[in-house]
Amino acid sequence: MRVLLAEDDLVSRCMLEAALRGWGYDVVVVEDGVAAWEVLRQGDAPRLALLDWMMPGLTGVEVCNRLREQPESQSTYVLLLTSRDAPEDVVAGLESGASDYLVKPFNRLELQARLRIGRRIVELQQSLADRVRQLEQALAQVRVLQGLLPICCYCKKIRHDGDYWQQVEQYLAEHSSVRFSHGICPDCVRDVVGPQLKALELRRQGGSKS
Repeated sequence: MRVLLAEDDLVSRCMLEAALRGWGYDVVVVEDGVAAWEVLRQGDAPRLALLDWMMPGLTGVEVCNRLREQPESQSTYVLLLTSRDAPEDVVAGLESGASDYLVKPFNRLELQARLRIGRRIVELQQSLADRVRQLEQALAQVRVLQGLLPICCYCKKIRHDGDYWQQVEQYLAEHSSVRFSHGICPDCVRDVVGPQLKALELRRQGGSKS
């Protein structure tokens, strides 16, 4: 998974980048808040971000505020890194829109665990979005079949676009997930197949007499 790392301190940035790559993340590295915001506002932005609170240009809190104002960025999981540990600072960081908050100096294993949580949340959100999209597609197919369908009263074909007529089963197969297995109902056996078999038998008998 891609993760954005925004840290202005060179030593901290190099250490964090090495740790993230060692844990298997594809890391996008920037050195200030403005660059972090430019990355996060892109359509293919990483869904996981580590932002230092105090950075040139824009602080991590300011980046969070901007990010949460963009509807398409609501699902980005942001872990805010800071040396501020006062309760009011924690509250301010979370209210800015950060998903989690970690005080420096932090334990590497704790950071790794929090990133795993963020990754699981992002993956669950993506899975839910995929399910919603599939449901919308299914509902769209249902809505297509709810319209008024012109159907021939003799052959039962349905008129499609451009005055094109096609069999009912073909139309339904193209506009839904319905598949057909053909058979003969009892009424058609009595009213259609039966008389046809009798007519065939009579012709056969007539042919044998001659």
